[in-house]
Amino acid sequence: MLSKKNSSSEHESGFVSLRDLNKSFGDIHAVANLNLDVAQGEFFSMLGPSGSGKTTVLRLIAGFETATTGSITIDGEDVTDSAPFDRTVNTVFQDYALFPHMSIQENVEYGLRAKKVSKPDRSQLASEAIESVKLSHLAERKPHQLSGGQRQRIALARALVMRPKVLLLDEPLGALDKQLREEMQSELKRIQRQSGITFIFVTHDQDEAMRMSDRIAVFNMGKIEQLGTPQQVYETPDTAFVAGFLGSSNLLEGEKAYALFGVSELVNIRPERVTLSGAGSSDDKSHRSVPAVVKDVSYIGSSTMYVVESEGGVRLTSLRLNQELPADFVDFAPGDKVVARWQKSHVAAIPNK
Repeated sequence: MLSKKNSSSEHESGFVSLRDLNKSFGDIHAVANLNLDVAQGEFFSMLGPSGSGKTTVLRLIAGFETATTGSITIDGEDVTDSAPFDRTVNTVFQDYALFPHMSIQENVEYGLRAKKVSKPDRSQLASEAIESVKLSHLAERKPHQLSGGQRQRIALARALVMRPKVLLLDEPLGALDKQLREEMQSELKRIQRQSGITFIFVTHDQDEAMRMSDRIAVFNMGKIEQLGTPQQVYETPDTAFVAGFLGSSNLLEGEKAYALFGVSELVNIRPERVTLSGAGSSDDKSHRSVPAVVKDVSYIGSSTMYVVESEGGVRLTSLRLNQELPADFVDFAPGDKVVARWQKSHVAAIPNK
């Protein structure tokens, strides 16, 4: 039997609420009839490819863009027509936007100074914010004396010191290398949990969204294709777009789906759910298996990707994690005959094409 989608948890009332939100740029409908609730204290991610509308939604919440129609409320206050500086939000951008001639301490104090906070108070508040990102020892340095990851943390401290109700993050880790980006993902999650501030995070990186988020909204063409926890959107995608955008997928329908899964509807199974064994391996009632031939093998460090073809000409991708392998392990090579096997419960129907 095919697994069905579990309904995502719904919040009774959104701390940030978007109702019937539309944004057009001439004939281009960047955001179309969007309804969305984000809970207080949630780490919420908007995920999608370039041009999907996620950044436009962030800019609408920030007040950098004006909605064509619809409304935006934050903590019960309608801010649809409010200027950016009148909203209880702050934004962290990819380019940091630090003042090069100011020290780190002065950069973090800047917003407080603009709000006429007294010098002793702003100094203390800025020091606490810098401490929260673990960079107190660098407070007197200038931005050019810091690494990319350190500058990003200071940009975060400068936003947090203003005590926003909502922190908006527009692909803030996009310019960092892979290792530093992963370190900053953990750091962002720690800071969000510690501060309790609502984070709304925009990214096109599905791994990034999955790693940090409480919930994810997957955007496509100005609309939300699916909203749910990372596990929900990955394991039980609502659409073929979501299945294909979040990780690798084996999407099949019609005769090909029937040949392997016994159904003609559009179905999906993730490559890591498909295992390979030597030809002639035994089976059981909870699994389905088909003879196949290995067509391609790609070693990608922590895992190995195999493309196999069944006797009926249907291709599947299988992913094996390169964990500790037995001493007598023999890898498969192109041309080898194998058995592709999966649990029947791991095949998910895609309700909307």
